[in-house]
Amino acid sequence: QVQLVESGGGLVQPGGSLRLSCAASGSILSIDAMGWYRQAQGKQRELVAAITSGGSTNYADSVKGRFTISRDNAKKTVYLQMNSLRPEDTAVYFCSARNELSGEYDYWGQGTQVTVSS
Repeated sequence: QVQLVESGGGLVQPGGSLRLSCAASGSILSIDAMGWYRQAQGKQRELVAAITSGGSTNYADSVKGRFTISRDNAKKTVYLQMNSLRPEDTAVYFCSARNELSGEYDYWGQGTQVTVSS
């Protein structure tokens, strides 16, 4: 079993920055990738960014050039640096981890609210 805990969300002005953190605990050796999803009010949950243990990354088109995902493999901690934030980035952001055996994102954090507003 894997537990994920996000932190770093909050209120920020347009053009500002935030860094989200997600710490994994439990059976962390089962994790081979980690990622961030977000869900805005009235919308479906969508992939924001993902990173493998080897450092390969994948980003949603809407955040390319603005967001950067990174991880500490030893600590199984993943970060999302968010720059040039826009009101449309407002959402609940969820940390997720991929099970190396199933290949699925089986583990999820509780979510952290990011609000971009003046």
